[in-house]
Order: sequence, then structure tokens, then C-alpha cells
Amino acid sequence: MSKTSIWFKQPAKNWNEALPIGNGRLGAMVFGDPIAENIQLNEDSLWYGGYRDRNNPDARTNLPIIQQYIKAGKLEDAQDLATKALSGIPDTQRHYVPLGNILFQFPHFDITGYSRQLDLEKGYIKIKYKANGTNYSREIFSSFPDHVVVVRIQADRPASISFNARLTRDNGRGVERIVSIGGDSLIMSGNGGGIEGSNFCAILKAISEGGEIKTVGQYLTVKNANAVTLFLTAETSFRQKNPEGVCKETIKKARKKSYDELKTNHIMDYSQLFSRVRLQLGSNINEKVKLLPTNERLARLQKGYEDQGLIELYFQFGRYLLISSSRPGSLPANLQGIWNDQMRPPWDSKYTININIQMNYWPAEVSNLSECHLPLFELIERMKVNGRKTAKEMYGCRGFVAHHNTDIWGDTAPQDLYLPATYWPMGAAWLCLHLWEHYQYTQDREFLRKSYDTLKEAAIFFIDFLSETEEGEFVTNPSVSPENTYILPNGNRGILCMGPSMDNQILYELFNCCIKASQLLEMDKEFQNTLHQYKRHIPKPQIGKYGQIQEWLEDYEEAEPGHRHISHLFAIHPGSQITNQKSPELMVAAKRTLERRLASGGGHTGWSRAWIINLWARLGEGDLAYENIVKLLQKSTLPNLLDDHPPFQIDGNFGGAAGIVEMLLQSHEGIHFLPALPKEWANGKVEGLRARGGFEVSFEWKQSKIIKATIYSKAGQPCKIKKAEIIRIFDQTKNEVFIKNINAEYIEFKTKQNESYDLRFEESL
Repeated sequence: MSKTSIWFKQPAKNWNEALPIGNGRLGAMVFGDPIAENIQLNEDSLWYGGYRDRNNPDARTNLPIIQQYIKAGKLEDAQDLATKALSGIPDTQRHYVPLGNILFQFPHFDITGYSRQLDLEKGYIKIKYKANGTNYSREIFSSFPDHVVVVRIQADRPASISFNARLTRDNGRGVERIVSIGGDSLIMSGNGGGIEGSNFCAILKAISEGGEIKTVGQYLTVKNANAVTLFLTAETSFRQKNPEGVCKETIKKARKKSYDELKTNHIMDYSQLFSRVRLQLGSNINEKVKLLPTNERLARLQKGYEDQGLIELYFQFGRYLLISSSRPGSLPANLQGIWNDQMRPPWDSKYTININIQMNYWPAEVSNLSECHLPLFELIERMKVNGRKTAKEMYGCRGFVAHHNTDIWGDTAPQDLYLPATYWPMGAAWLCLHLWEHYQYTQDREFLRKSYDTLKEAAIFFIDFLSETEEGEFVTNPSVSPENTYILPNGNRGILCMGPSMDNQILYELFNCCIKASQLLEMDKEFQNTLHQYKRHIPKPQIGKYGQIQEWLEDYEEAEPGHRHISHLFAIHPGSQITNQKSPELMVAAKRTLERRLASGGGHTGWSRAWIINLWARLGEGDLAYENIVKLLQKSTLPNLLDDHPPFQIDGNFGGAAGIVEMLLQSHEGIHFLPALPKEWANGKVEGLRARGGFEVSFEWKQSKIIKATIYSKAGQPCKIKKAEIIRIFDQTKNEVFIKNINAEYIEFKTKQNESYDLRFEESL
């Protein structure tokens, strides 16, 4: 098997062992059973119900009362009134639902030689086995260029492929009709459910080489074929006025192409994204271990054995999942990417925006998948329209606001009746920082120009909303520190508060990027000045009595010292307010904060452990970051390498992949090679990572020292690098480049657009 394959010697026993495919919009989980195959289907825009105006009409009049209660320390009164006056009506947003299943029955017995493989290099699943003395194979992929899921079934003996197949959906829930057309196709159509729920249509079509195809009732039957190609496509009324008509046209176009052409189209499209990054960790990977099935490798690592190759595979699997669940034109990856088999999935499988969906996109820029970031920006624009109404009607403010959840419709009213999370007004602010991140990596000035108004509107909300304390600081009120609870000196517990640390840190980043954007675009000088004034009055991170970063304005005790959220360290990652260069004393306090969290049981969910990896990397603690990568695989990873919250949530996969990059390369203060290298990765190399400033970076290291590096400048910006052992830099014509010493730590050199620069180190001379 390829080193970039996830494979098994047996079919999936359950969904958590199935293998995912996707083209951003159409997803499937493939079980691989030789006799009773199940391909579970999703279409990213199939959600229950339509948009509702859930803004609470009593919020605005009661907001000043709630704020005054909090200022006066009357927390029970504040929390009781907030539950009534600030909750959305109804209190829940919409949820994601499955499309259905393709169920197959094959007349096979005496199964031997079975293997099931997901090839990450080519983006398809291959299943092989021997049955009845015949060798069979299946190949399954979801094509972005041709908009279909393709299933190819082959055998090494003629006329030996026979099966029944049908489309189904949760015992018919939401299905209005299943009909056959043309004797070789099935149509399943219905409604996602609820008032104004999306209508959907799915079409399954079979083409055989030899043999016979016919439809009987709701079954598609194939007899005695030499080979069979099946196409599955689906659409909903979220995008299409006539989903069935579009599905028929898609199938019509796909069937005109041979299987080889469809497969080639898919591999070429997919691999031009996936192949951008290569990673090798360590130089002594056991060849026998590399040949083991993935579940056996994972079990071996869970017993304490090292497997750097499995960590490489986990990283590339994260990139595969992002390509497969977030492509231009699709919706952004939700809590489960696009892979969900439940009609009411955990946490509704929507967009939880107090960490989880942001984490989904942490690997987008750094691992050279910038295009996969675009669906998130489209969602932000939908949210902006609704968020303006929420800002005006609930808070009496300009700009736009969102809370800790949103859905396909960009709903911005508070979600749930859960005090530790619901009444948190920072969701849109955090999401908008992704617009700035995209600009920093791409240096796309036109993108920044188009995004500026969105950044500005997110900031304007807080210009209107922030309250002034007696000390003259500007803070959010009410808010929470997601999703924690504090203990007052009298022993009472509190949740609602003013100015929790995370809010202040997000505001610092938001105001900062708005100021920088307006300076780059040479516009909005007056607004710059306003933001400067407000930024000066935002509370700075404080060190508490345990030497930790305070989570709240006051140095309260935490009800859960090992809480899964690590919100008050936002300023370290994904923010950059706290760094060794700017505030070394706060970095020490951040380390203490993490130590206390972990000592009290923190990191017990997959995504929380992934955040911890990124934080240790920013703190320069490579061995501790590595320790948590191992624990992420040991404690929070399913047999198919999907993240286990539990249950399955995809954010841990994405956060884990991003954390591996963060250990090897950082660029928030200039390019820094190997900032958190663990001893287990003493040797290695990587190609194609991205750095802020529009740079693509490749490098190699031995005995924990970098020996070779190349920087490709996509935007022609000056390149700032942490000195380390760099002594000479050459352009692609082998001419030495002039280096400017910025300070004791950093150097800088000018670059030209689309040119490469070779860095020479002491060890390489």
C-alpha cells in the first residue's frame, strides 16, 4: 500500500470505520462490504427547514437592565432575564440532515484476499477481494469537475457481476417518491423537512459493459455484466430552482464520458491541490510498520509505540478532508465536514463559531489549500445580512453581530438556552479574522478591498456595544467565556460577565486588522483613529494568582479547571497579541495556564487537544506539542482516523493537521523555521507550506538543525526571517541577495514576484 493510503483488511463494521469521499458538495461514507455494501450519502445544502427571523423582540428594551444587573453583581437576576430576553425565538437554529444511502446486494460467498483502501494521493477508494473464485474490484470517488459520485465495479471473469441496488433514506423519511427512468436509473426526491425545508433530488444511474440492466420497483438490477459504472448526483432547492432537471443534465453529461476519462478528470483536479505539500518526519520509519493496516497501526500507537509515518498520514488525511468538504461553490465544512448519517446529528452538525468552525480552517492557508477557505467567506457574507438585523433589533447597534452558532441560512440570533455559550456576541468578529488571514497569506489586495466593509461592520458593532467600566476600560456586557463558569468569593457560581479575556483578545485582533487594512487600502482615516482610541481602552491580558492568564476581568476561581475550552489563550493562537518578542512574561503565564488545564483533565475532547497542540507550538514547546499529538491519536481518533469528540467531530482532524505545521513553521512575526521541533522529529523535510506575506516554503533538517530551505515569493513582498543559522541567501540566478538586519533576531530581504530564493545555513557549507 502507498504511504499515503488509509487501508483495512476488512469491511467497516460501523460508520466510524467507513471511509469518506467528497467533492466539497457531495459526500459519501463507504463501508466496503463485499455482499451488502452501504454507501451513505450527503449533500451539503440538505438541511431541515428554512430561514426564520429568531431575533427576540424584547432584547433591546431589557438589555440595559441586564447590563446594570451585571455591573451591580446581581448575576442571578441578570442570567434569569437574559435567558428570557436575549434568547432566540424559537431558541434553536436549523440542522443538517443526510441525503440517504445506496444499498447493494451481491450474490458473493467464500470471500478471501479482502482489502479496502483510501488513496490520499489520488482521492479515491479501492476495494478488492476474491469471491466465488473471481477477483472483484470497486473504485469509488466524488468528482468535483463532473459533479457526480462514481462507482466502478470490475471482475477478472466475464459475465460475473450481478447485484441489486436501491436508493433509500431513513426508512423513507422525507422521501416523496422513488421512481425508475429509462430502465437503468432511479430517482429519489423529497423534502429535507420542516417549513420551507429544501427540496432534494438524487439520481442513481448504471451503465454496464455486457449483461443486462433493468429496474424493478425501487430496485436497480444488474445481471451477468463484465463491468459496471454507476453515477450518483444530487441537488437541492437551496441552489437550484429545479433540482431534478439539473440532476438529469449532470448525469447526461457524465455518461458521455468513459470511466477512464471521469477518473482522470477527478485525479487531475484533486491532485493539483493535494500534491502541493509533501511531508517526511524522521528517517528511520519501520518498513514493516508502514505495511500494516491503518487500524492496526493506530492500535499499536495507542499501546505506546512510535509511528512517525502514521502522524504524516494523519496530517495528509486532514488536508484530504478539507479538499473533500470545502471547495469553491460549496458550503463551508460543518461540524462533521459533510459526513453525517443522523437525522438529528450531534450539536445539529451545523456551524459552531466559538472555536469549532474556525478550527476547521486553520490548515487552509498554511497547508496550501487557500481556495478551500472561500466557502467560509461566502457564509460570512450571508451572516452579515442577518447580523445587521440582529445588531439593530436586539442591541440597538450598527454593524453586524453573531453569537456562538450559525446555520446554512446564516442565522445570527442566539442559539440554545445554554448560559455558558448562548449569550456570547463574538462569533462574527472571530470569523472575520479569517478574511484578514486569507489576505496575509495571499496578499490579494482586491480580496482585501472587497472584504473591508465586512471587517468594518464587525468592528462598528462593538464601537456601539462596548460598555465603559469605572476604570475607563471598554468591555463587552453581557458576555461569557466559552463555555466556562467562574466561582465568586462567596462560593456562588457565575456565568454572564463583562469583558472576559477572550472577548478583549478578539477585539484587539479585529481592531488591529481593520486599522492595517484601511492603511493598506489608503482609506477610512477617521475610522482608523476611532479604532485606535478604542483599542487603547480594551483590557490587556492579566496574570492571575496562580501565575496563569486570567480568564475573566476578575481573578475568579474556575468551576472546571480542566475545561475543554482554552478561550483565554486566544491571544497566543490563533491570535498573535502575546508572543515571546512582545510579552515574554505573558508567554510564561500562558504555559502555566496550559499546565493547570492539563493537570486537571483538559484535552479530553479531540478539538480541545488539537488547540493545545497549536498552543504548545506557539510557546516553542515541541516535545509537549508532540506528546499531545500522540494523545490526540491515542484517545480521540477513530479507526478510520476521523476525530472523536466523542462522538465524531471533524475539527480535531483539521486542528491537528494545523498544529503539525505550526511546529515546523510559523510566520506571525516573520518566517520562523522549526519553532517547536520535538526530539522525535530530529530529521525530516517538507515541501510547499505557506507563510504570511505570500510565500511558499520548503525546507529540510537534520539532527534538529535546518540544512536547506527555499522560499518562493508569490507576491514580491519583503521577506522577514528569524535569523537562526541563516548566513547567505541567493536568488534563482545564483546571485547573492542583500540582507538587512532588522534587529538581533530578524533579517529581511527584498523579493520579486514569482521568484525563488535559496537559503544557505552553516550546516550546509
